[in-house]
Amino acid sequence: MSLKQLFPFLEWLPLAKKYWKDDLIAGITGTIIVIPQAVAFAMIAGLPPIYGFYTAMVTPIIAALFGSSYHLISGPTTTSSIVVYAIISKFVSPESDLEAFISLAIVLSFMAGVIKLLMGVAKMGKLVNFVSHSVVIGFSAGAGILIAFKQLKYVFGIKVPMGSTFYEIIIYIASHIKETNLYVFGVAAGTLIIALLIRKFVKKLARLYMLIAMILGSVLALLMGGIANGIETVGTIPSHLPPFKVPDFSYESMKMLTSGAITLALLGLVEAVSIARAVALHSHQKLDNNREFIGQGLSNIISSFFSSYASSGSFTRSGVNYQAGAKTPMSAIISAVGLMLVVLFFAKYASFLPKPAMGGIILLVGYNLIDFHHIKQIIRSSKREFIVLSVTLLGTLFLELETALFSGILISLFFYLEKTSKPNIAVFGKNENNKFINIIRDDTSEECLQIKIIRIDGSIYFGAVESVSKFFSELYEKNEKKYLLVIADGINFIDLAGAEWLTHEVEKWQKRGGGIYFVGLKLVSQDILKRGGFINRIGYNNFFKDKNDAISTIYKKLDKNICLNCMAKVFTECNNEV
Repeated sequence: MSLKQLFPFLEWLPLAKKYWKDDLIAGITGTIIVIPQAVAFAMIAGLPPIYGFYTAMVTPIIAALFGSSYHLISGPTTTSSIVVYAIISKFVSPESDLEAFISLAIVLSFMAGVIKLLMGVAKMGKLVNFVSHSVVIGFSAGAGILIAFKQLKYVFGIKVPMGSTFYEIIIYIASHIKETNLYVFGVAAGTLIIALLIRKFVKKLARLYMLIAMILGSVLALLMGGIANGIETVGTIPSHLPPFKVPDFSYESMKMLTSGAITLALLGLVEAVSIARAVALHSHQKLDNNREFIGQGLSNIISSFFSSYASSGSFTRSGVNYQAGAKTPMSAIISAVGLMLVVLFFAKYASFLPKPAMGGIILLVGYNLIDFHHIKQIIRSSKREFIVLSVTLLGTLFLELETALFSGILISLFFYLEKTSKPNIAVFGKNENNKFINIIRDDTSEECLQIKIIRIDGSIYFGAVESVSKFFSELYEKNEKKYLLVIADGINFIDLAGAEWLTHEVEKWQKRGGGIYFVGLKLVSQDILKRGGFINRIGYNNFFKDKNDAISTIYKKLDKNICLNCMAKVFTECNNEV
């Protein structure tokens, strides 16, 4: 194993030297964005705000050093926070025993990290390949809309009940729109407009548009009266760095949290990799899922020794990071270090950051997560992919994020299995140009009276056996031809169920005095036939590399009386027959 495989950051460090200005800008922007989120997510998890900061300081650094994505920002998230609270609150309430609750949250982070790490080491990253492109597009768009709508309470200054769902936010704001604080709305709208104007018209400052907009938005909030007019700020920020502390690894606690840790790990991985893939659609970076699993695992394990709770990839901060111009994972490290500096030296000043200004910026981030180009492409090209997209998008808006993801994955897998369960089978004949071709493509093509030539494109596995066997049964029952030649170079693989069926079918045709022969069957497809002994029953002589050799062999077995009355003369041997 090379040093770069052990320490992935060695690959991008040279780039970080080249793009340090871009990463610095993105990192500073990320520092500002994470401050209110760290507080909110910790509260959702049932933990004091300081634990949100601890998690946002440590996990991004470890995930950046050992992960794969150049733009994914790890740390406290809505999903991980909700799941942490749901798992631990079954055993202890933060209101009744906060110390025990915190202890279990940290142990849970460690356990989830170990599971993620083991999955990465076992190279289970391929599982994420079953998350289709349409699922990622739908999840990204849904999350963008969700992120934007969750900011509306800061944009309008309306006290939306905490934990409200997407549709509850819409209903509540619509019914309380008269309560809009115009000062708050002015700051949010002003910040958003400033960001859009800088990005569109001031090209030299385009990379800084978010940072400049938030600074000017803060100035605008002061000019409009600030807190006196209901413009809320981030508030008091504690000035502590994460302390080193070994988690309480008691057998009882770990046994109690095992099932929850597995759930948290799986959801965290799917969330993180889906976000990384969503950003990669724009950055065109090639990802290594196994490395991402390892990075996420190590970030949870190591951070648990620094009083952090379970983390994953953040859609909002990753989106901001990419759009702010980040080029390497150094931006995530800068963001985390920046948060440490803010907490230590600038907590007093950062506390004046207005929430409406942040809300205006995050509205723009949410909009940019909607990939209109690919959505239009999916709508035009495939009804099935559009269904997958719609289910994932709507699920993200109206269901839990993990439910939305798994629903999209399951439906895409269903469509995939349905498609692969029906391999394309084409019947071949020779046309007037003396070429073998699919008979439905050329009306002039003719077939041999005794040999049926077909081509199978697809795999013969347990899901496809029913469809293929139906076709073969119909051929057999018609009893028109005794010999069947299968052009098999389009068969990707054959599993045990397919091998057993195929062997039975060959033996059935042989008993009738005919046979089934194969041309160009791939070695990978022959593997199970050889290892399972099926090829002995079928017969080695029934497999050919060249189509002409196969036809020449089968031709010798034909009924020559039928050949004498045949006018098609499909094969070269027909014309040579005396």
